[in-house]
Amino acid sequence: MGDWRQVPKVWMLVMGACWLGLSVESVVVREWPLWISALGWLGFGGSEILWRTQRLRCEARGWNAGLVIYLSTFAVTGGVAWCGLWSQWAWHAEISERSLLVAFSVAFAAALVVMATFRAMKRARDWPRWSLWLAFTLGVFPVWHWLVFIFHHLGWAKTRVACAQGGMALVFITGLLWTVWWVERRSRVLQLSRQAEGGKPLGRIGPLEAMNRSVASPARKVWNPFDQDAWYYGRRRQKLKQSFNAVFSYTMGFVAVVMLILSLSGCQEIYELPAGGGEEMLKQKVVKIKKVIRKKFVINPFSAILFNPPPIEQIKLELIELTKHVYQPGQGEGKGAGFAGGTKRGKVGFFRLRYGSGDWDQDLKLNSDLNLLLWYAANTGHDVAPKPEVLTLGQMKKFPIGKSPPLVYITGQKTLSLSRNEIETLREYLTDKHGMLFADNGGSAAWHSQFFNLMRQVLPNAEPIRVPFDHPVHRGIPSLPMVVPHGGSVAYGWVVESRLVVYYHPGDIGDAWADGHAGVSRQVYEDCYRLGANVMLYAHSEYSKWLQARKEKDKK
Repeated sequence: MGDWRQVPKVWMLVMGACWLGLSVESVVVREWPLWISALGWLGFGGSEILWRTQRLRCEARGWNAGLVIYLSTFAVTGGVAWCGLWSQWAWHAEISERSLLVAFSVAFAAALVVMATFRAMKRARDWPRWSLWLAFTLGVFPVWHWLVFIFHHLGWAKTRVACAQGGMALVFITGLLWTVWWVERRSRVLQLSRQAEGGKPLGRIGPLEAMNRSVASPARKVWNPFDQDAWYYGRRRQKLKQSFNAVFSYTMGFVAVVMLILSLSGCQEIYELPAGGGEEMLKQKVVKIKKVIRKKFVINPFSAILFNPPPIEQIKLELIELTKHVYQPGQGEGKGAGFAGGTKRGKVGFFRLRYGSGDWDQDLKLNSDLNLLLWYAANTGHDVAPKPEVLTLGQMKKFPIGKSPPLVYITGQKTLSLSRNEIETLREYLTDKHGMLFADNGGSAAWHSQFFNLMRQVLPNAEPIRVPFDHPVHRGIPSLPMVVPHGGSVAYGWVVESRLVVYYHPGDIGDAWADGHAGVSRQVYEDCYRLGANVMLYAHSEYSKWLQARKEKDKK
């Protein structure tokens, strides 16, 4: 295997391909942050400058100038770019998954090539054994992260979580082994150096004996933790105490780094729509009227047989419910029922807002939210979450723009009040994050007044309007269904930029969703289900259009 500038050619090809890809992205694609893609130019230019200025100095020290210069430059530029892309994806930045898939796949392939060829390089150049294990250790990270990303891209949530947790455990154990090895190595060097200075011969000492006494005790107080004769290790079992200190310190440091990364990411939640397409309406029961003309019977009036003939023509009406519909619910063009702005792993969820005052959990224990979600799934064919969720406004704030739930449900009949910060969070959700609020008066005229007062604070520039019955949220229902008209018999809405951002139902629709349906007729609770599903579909469709518009704007 030939070399170029003292570096194996296959490694130079790997480094050149990575730098070239970053450089092309910075000029042609320009989707990633410039500080990431510009590292390709820095790699090309920086390595060439260092080769011309530092080669002789490296050779004077007996180092392989090509390996030191090019590998160190690639380690810095490639490592920073890879960590940057990983953080951009982990923290839900606006980067397409297709480009991330290419980037992580290239890093994965590069790691495999280096690990596959390193053994041969080590033998040919007589490198130390630990260099091989170091190469395999560093190669674990791109492989691990590629597996996590590919399972996430495919929507295999359980496999992704298992891979992430397994990789984290592997990284912890690998780092612990390197820490113990390094501490032992440094400790041995210090012991032998002190023994050589004393001029005493070194006898044979077994491992158990080495745990209890020092080979060469120091003449003064030692503070170095790598020296087993440090005063805080005592005079008995110093080696054992040093190993325990190394394990404990490493564990605490590892936990601190993980906590720091999580705190920097803000522990953001994400919400994604299921991919697909369709029309923005629920499936309707289609009925056909079939006209059947029965046979004509010609009777001889002079016959002796008594016969009561039917009418000459009789029309029979047959109602046939179609099971296969000519359309599927959703938005945009895509394969299967779903949304054009969605992903393979996306699922439609139902979120209830939890607030500090009042009975926010009305009908929750009677499965009202779950029943609506199941009805929605059965009548749309969309992938839905296994169960509904409850969110506070503090949790909603953690959702990034473009990854937040399109719809949040709020209900109650007692006190309704939010803090100033919560009002600002709700306003940001409805306007900046393109969300929608579905409000349901659970049983009092007071809650009606409190909700309208709250909307004056959240959306001071929007006035409530009566939602017309030809609006998409009312499609497929003959009249506004309700259990009891606690806040009148009219649905109100708040519109921002031609989009319905708040829908207020005055008649305790959640009771009809709950187990037992509050004793209302089948027609009423079926219409209540359809109205709830209409609101869900409308919110998700508008959200999908907004996501598509954002992507088109970013391309320009």
